[in-house]
Amino acid sequence: MYPLLFRAVLSRFDPEFAHHAGMAVIRVLGTPPFSAATRAMTRPDPSLRVEALGLTFPSPFGIAAGFDKNAVGVRGLAALGFGHVEVGTVTAIPQDGNPKPRLFRLIADRAVINRMGFNNQGADAVARRLAKLRRGAPDTVIGVNIGKSRVVEVEDATADYVASATRLAPLADYLAVNVSSPNTPGLRGLQAVETLAPLLRAVREASGSTPLLVKIAPDLPDEEIAAISRMAVDEGLAGIIAHNTTISRDGLLTDDATVEAAGAGGLSGAPLKQRSLEVLRVVRGSVPADFCVIAVGGVETPSDVQERLDAGATLVQGYTAFLYRGPFWGRELNRGLVSRGTVRA
Repeated sequence: MYPLLFRAVLSRFDPEFAHHAGMAVIRVLGTPPFSAATRAMTRPDPSLRVEALGLTFPSPFGIAAGFDKNAVGVRGLAALGFGHVEVGTVTAIPQDGNPKPRLFRLIADRAVINRMGFNNQGADAVARRLAKLRRGAPDTVIGVNIGKSRVVEVEDATADYVASATRLAPLADYLAVNVSSPNTPGLRGLQAVETLAPLLRAVREASGSTPLLVKIAPDLPDEEIAAISRMAVDEGLAGIIAHNTTISRDGLLTDDATVEAAGAGGLSGAPLKQRSLEVLRVVRGSVPADFCVIAVGGVETPSDVQERLDAGATLVQGYTAFLYRGPFWGRELNRGLVSRGTVRA
């Protein structure tokens, strides 16, 4: 049903408009009495529970940052069966992001190019929303992804991240530092170990007891990924999210003219599957067995999730396939994992 709706109707709409329309429906699904009915159809089987970061996740699969930038759809996404919701990216200072259009579908590749630019309402607005959520949905695992405000110079990034962490960490189940988006000038330069280590040290101190993770890019050489992974362990982080979108355009089925017309931005979706597995294996090989590794990139089917778990992921996230598979994608993945009898190798 949904694939037909997507081909006949949704694919004809501007991608960002379609996303906001879908989010409006998701928000409704998170309100009584719809949430109870939705949860009855999508609740993950108890066998899928995962203990990580000192938390209990009802499923190993969650929704990645970028889908719900302002924490407006958390209840609905949880009702749809996602084991956790990572909101953001949130910046200390509210910002509109990059000029539109800034979101493009590559349907032949089941992929998306985005250059959103951390459009969000700011840490204060998101904090107020999270405080309200904590009263109404205490069992939902909520991560918060934080990034650098565009108006802040790169050399002042640490203070900017600390401001967001101070405001948001007390309301988050975990905090993720995003230094890997390709859509904020200079941001990826913060991934150099000598720059990243003191930044993470300051943010960890500001985060208190809230678990802190760092989200890296897939475009780094493997040796740099391994070095960041080891540094994260040395600095006392709780985990790594591997990984963000890519600036690569290799191996796409979509015609070159369409890809060129979309322009700059981060590519996500099915084309990242192989690189995602490679990055995951590098990270897992560089950190202790009990260190949390969240795998992201090219995840669409239950076998994709299982493959990441077998390769050492603690948890798995997705986003882009939601646009192509529809609202019951989380249920589909959870049921597929249960049908395999285990979520571990």
